[in-house]
Amino acid sequence: MVSPLCMYSAVGGMADDWHFSHLSAFARGGASVVFTEATAVEERGRISPGCLGIWTDAQAEAFKPITRFISAMGAVPAMQIAHAGRKAAVRPPWEGGTPLTDDDVGDRTPWPVVGPSATPVADGWQTPHALDQNEIHTLVASFAAAARRAHEAGFRILEIHGAHGYLIHSFLSPIANRRNDAYGGDLAGRMRFALEITDAVRAAWPEDLPLFFRISAVDGPPEGWSLDDSVILARELAARGIDVVDCSGGGIAGAPHFRASDSGSPLKTSRDRPPGFQVPYAERVRREAGVKSMAVGVIIDPHQAETILRDGRADLVALGREIMYDPFWPLHAAEALGCDPGFKMWPRQYGWAVVRRAELAGDRADES
Repeated sequence: MVSPLCMYSAVGGMADDWHFSHLSAFARGGASVVFTEATAVEERGRISPGCLGIWTDAQAEAFKPITRFISAMGAVPAMQIAHAGRKAAVRPPWEGGTPLTDDDVGDRTPWPVVGPSATPVADGWQTPHALDQNEIHTLVASFAAAARRAHEAGFRILEIHGAHGYLIHSFLSPIANRRNDAYGGDLAGRMRFALEITDAVRAAWPEDLPLFFRISAVDGPPEGWSLDDSVILARELAARGIDVVDCSGGGIAGAPHFRASDSGSPLKTSRDRPPGFQVPYAERVRREAGVKSMAVGVIIDPHQAETILRDGRADLVALGREIMYDPFWPLHAAEALGCDPGFKMWPRQYGWAVVRRAELAGDRADES
């Protein structure tokens, strides 16, 4: 599967030619499921000014050519719906991912951010407005409306983004949630917002179509959200109709911190993250919560991915940076694993030529 991959390239939240080209490449490349990037349920829920949205019918309509093509290639179009919360109003990563300021103008003018409490992500970031209960109920309805629009746009899998320090995760984590009302305090209170969104989205999303939920299985700091908490949440999500828990990690405050396991030490840079470092999260959620799980995080080799599935550590494997590097990774994996010796899984427009390429390569090898 293709993980949600933010492109920071939309105007007014609208999908355009870039998004069609970007997502269609993965469908041609043999991915089974192609996710959109985190798609905002309201305008202030965008991460950056260039993030996709689905808070209007026009935005939903713009996705239809994309979902039609993905489906025509035999893949399943999927959407992740999200709200950036207190991590909104920032620049794209190639500009540092830092908060927008008063020096940014036009469509890059910063907007007020929201969260469970008036606690910023880090020094120099906006202090969020603490949502009141009426505002929380409005946001729950926004997620449900986004689910209905996603179905009308042709998506066949939906994922609720509850990870990486964005709005839902910030309610879950005691690091960001300092409330003392029904939406804070103990674990049940901190889970309330996530579970209310799940109930509303499940009611709005067709019963026969899968619903995923992405979690940050751990925050990293010991006082934060833990893998034990994730197992409890996953059980509650499964009881409410979530079909797959997508297990990522980190992102709650400052620079992201991750753990290689529930007892491992924090990992602070990409170089510290070994292949499959988050697979233990998916494995434990699958085993102890009785729900299907998806593994993500430095999964780069076909044999590595196959082993994760064969060993029962996860039900699905999703790729991000690796599939951006090679959009045809699934077809190359099928070849490497001996599943497609005749290149029959390739689009017919490519397959005949790829067969000939292999023949020519064999001829050259024989001559040498």
